[in-house]
Amino acid sequence: MFGMFKKDPAEKLRKEHARLLSEAHRLSTVDRARSDEMTAKAAEVEAKLMALQDGTS
Repeated sequence: MFGMFKKDPAEKLRKEHARLLSEAHRLSTVDRARSDEMTAKAAEVEAKLMALQDGTS
């Protein structure tokens, strides 16, 4: 009954990935170094998401 209120960890990672890429895109014209940092963080989140999906599939 309470299982329907659980948060989906994959959805949380997808949102974080999208947020990081959006921020990296915004920073790409202002601060290239920080944009690269955000892109690297997004890649780390994507790797976690892929590992999570491989474990559940």
